[in-house]
Amino acid sequence: MNKWLKVALAFLLFPLCVGAIGSLARVLMISGQSKPFWIAAAGGAACWFTIYALLPKPMWVYVFGHELTHALWTWLFGGKVKKFRVSALGGHVVITKSNFLIALAPYFFPLYTILLVGIYGLGNWIWGWKAYSVWFHLLLGVTYAFHLSLTWHALKTEQSDITTQGFFFSAVVIVLGNLLVLLIGLPVLTGVPIWDAVVWWLRETGQFYQRIAAFLAVGRG
Repeated sequence: MNKWLKVALAFLLFPLCVGAIGSLARVLMISGQSKPFWIAAAGGAACWFTIYALLPKPMWVYVFGHELTHALWTWLFGGKVKKFRVSALGGHVVITKSNFLIALAPYFFPLYTILLVGIYGLGNWIWGWKAYSVWFHLLLGVTYAFHLSLTWHALKTEQSDITTQGFFFSAVVIVLGNLLVLLIGLPVLTGVPIWDAVVWWLRETGQFYQRIAAFLAVGRG
């Protein structure tokens, strides 16, 4: 995909970001009734941000998850991983297939949070871990705060994943990806119907497109 096509696609995707923000705001208002979840998750996030502020950053853990995410998305698209290298200073994977999702996935796909959800879901299905849900929610807060903080930290330095895809296109894809993770994850965790969240998202996006069309029509007039 060439540079200008990516810019055009980014402009087309931008209203989806606006719609997702509006839908997510509705989900947050409704899910505010799930106080046990929010108290535990916020407590976990606060614990992580305290660690992040006071202790050395666990960069090896972040880099490992970053490169493993590249690898997982490569396998998802039918590619192969030929080399995998990780250190606290950086990492590198050699893959046989690449696209913008493979390149940008580590910035919107919270790998450790997804792994935690999978482990808890399997454990709850086999052993009935519902009694430990408060610890699950607390660790969700820790792992998602880990994803947000260290992704932001990484983005403050030049990333080849970003430069090769273009800054504007990358920003739109990363923001939209993170919003969609929350738009799917929070309803599942708090009992808000996912279909409602999707309908709100499409409605908010459609309304934004209509506002753009009305603005352009006034400009032409």
